[in-house]
Amino acid sequence: MGYEKEINKLRKEKNAVILAHYYQTSDIQEIADYVGDSLGLARTAEQVEADIIVFSGVHFMAETAKILNPSTKVVLPDENAGCSLADAAPKDKFKAFIDQYPDHKVISYVNASADVKTMSDVVCTSSNAVDIVNSFDKDEKLIFAPDKNLGAYVNKMTGRDMVLYNGTCEVHDILTAERTLHLKAKNPNAPLVAHPECQPQVLAVADFVGSTSQILKYCRESNAKKIVVATETGITHQMKKESPEKEFVVVPADETCACNDCQYMKMNTMEKLYLCLKNEKPEIIMDEKTIEQAKKPIEKMLDISKRLNIIK
Repeated sequence: MGYEKEINKLRKEKNAVILAHYYQTSDIQEIADYVGDSLGLARTAEQVEADIIVFSGVHFMAETAKILNPSTKVVLPDENAGCSLADAAPKDKFKAFIDQYPDHKVISYVNASADVKTMSDVVCTSSNAVDIVNSFDKDEKLIFAPDKNLGAYVNKMTGRDMVLYNGTCEVHDILTAERTLHLKAKNPNAPLVAHPECQPQVLAVADFVGSTSQILKYCRESNAKKIVVATETGITHQMKKESPEKEFVVVPADETCACNDCQYMKMNTMEKLYLCLKNEKPEIIMDEKTIEQAKKPIEKMLDISKRLNIIK
């Protein structure tokens, strides 16, 4: 069954907007009203005027949309589409961790649960992490959670010594320096772009490190005919659309295929998108207190990003 016609019909009837992350499958990216990275999606979710937001991404992203637009119904195609980073910081464990550092401010990566956001002073994305950290005084004591790889990268870029929570993104952390260097050797004239959730050893050999949207911009503007990509495979759909004359080689997660897919992102399908729009579920339900507490650090991030005009 082709779902495009039915999705478009229901979208119009229900005054619904479809938001999709760059890591979604190409057919979902094509039917979405807006495709973006975490910062762009958060900004869009805040501004959307619709009765329903269909968030084709993972659970923490749909939670963020609900927090920023609480009067709008938010549905997620697959309620089991989670995130290894968010799972790494359950509420009780995270509370115990930050209680060890009572004199520290808490910066949490957007890839965390609403519960973690309620315990944070400000949220960040990979697009704005360096700027968010630099918005604090140099002598301010900081915790960065839950991604230790991104935190280590930000420490390096800012000269800070933030306390890092021990969490990683399984999609990026699995990429090894060995596989990366192997691809660089096979493609000596191709620049390597990498997401800052990758291991430090991978970032050390990258020609460009940036968020999903920043990587896309780099690839779009680069004169290179071939580019090696160390991030999730879904990004290549937009790369090929924007630069059809270029070749993009993804650093593989293992030896079985030339790909690196997020199992959670790929749980969403066109069929599930259609069904969730039709049935208006699974719905993101959150209590008012959590929404109110989690909204403050997200809005602080958005205010800083707008003030600094950080790229979407």
